[in-house]
Amino acid sequence: MPLNHACLGKIYPPLSTVVTLEALQNYARACNDLNPRYFDPALPGGIVAPPMFAVVVTWLSVITAMTDTELHADLLRLLHVAQDIEFLAPIRAGDSIASTGKIASLESPQNGEAMALELNAHNARGEAVTRIVFTVFIRGRRAASPPAEAKSDDATPDSDSLRGTPIVTVAQTIDADQTVRYAEASGDRNPIHVDANVAKMAGLPGIIVHGMCTMAFTARVIVEGVCGGDPARLKRLAVRFSRPVLPGDTITTRVWPAGDRDGRRIFTYETTNPDGVAVIRGGRAEVAP
Repeated sequence: MPLNHACLGKIYPPLSTVVTLEALQNYARACNDLNPRYFDPALPGGIVAPPMFAVVVTWLSVITAMTDTELHADLLRLLHVAQDIEFLAPIRAGDSIASTGKIASLESPQNGEAMALELNAHNARGEAVTRIVFTVFIRGRRAASPPAEAKSDDATPDSDSLRGTPIVTVAQTIDADQTVRYAEASGDRNPIHVDANVAKMAGLPGIIVHGMCTMAFTARVIVEGVCGGDPARLKRLAVRFSRPVLPGDTITTRVWPAGDRDGRRIFTYETTNPDGVAVIRGGRAEVAP
C-alpha cells in the first residue's frame, strides 16, 4: 500500500523524555565516545550530552510517525537515507525534552517512495535544543536501493568534487556487539540491527549498523578533529547514507574545509568502508568559532 499523501503536513502531539545522567553516558559509551565533556562534572559548563543524543530525545516522535496506521509506511522496506541535525542548545541531565514530529514531505521517486519527517525539540525552559530532518526511502518490491532522487537535496559535494588533502583522516572500528549496545542506549531496537534472520528477510546481507550510530562515530571525528574536543561548538551535522555498515567494519572518515558561512566554519566529509566504498556521502558539519 503506498504512503498516504493525505498525511502531508500532519503534526504529531509533543512527546517528552526526561534525560538522566546514566542515559546520556550510556549513549556515549555505546558510540565508543569517552570525551570527558560527557563524564567529568569538574569541567567548565559541567556534563553535557553527546550531540547525537538528540536522536534519543526525538526517537518517540519518529516511532509515532513511522507506525502511524494512517501513513501506511512499510517498515521492512524502509531505508534511512539522510539525516540533518541542528544542535541549538546543549542537552543536560535533568532536562525534560518535548519533541514534536511533522510530515514535511512525501514524494514518489522511481522504484519507491520518500518521506521527510521534521522533528523539533525544546527543553522545559522553552529553549529549542534541536531541529532534525529525518529522511527515509521505502523501496518498491523490486528496488534494491534508493535512487538518487530519494536522497537529501541539501547535500554537499561528494568525493569526486572534493579537492585537496583532507585536514582530518580517522579510522574507527565498529565492535562486534556495537548494534546491540546502540539499540539499548538509543531505543532503536529495529530487528534489522540485532537479528540476522530479520535483516535477511528485509533483503540485507545480515545485521547492519544503525545509521545514527555510524553518524555518531563521524560526529566524534568532527568534535575531536575540528571542534577542539568541545561538543558545544558543533552546530549542525548533515549526511546521506549510501551503503550499510556491518559489525566489525573499520570505517574511515575524511574531512575537508569548505569556507565560512554566517559566522560558522563549514566542513565537508565522507566516510568509507574497508573496501573504500562510501557509506556516508555529502557529509556537512557547521562549527562555531
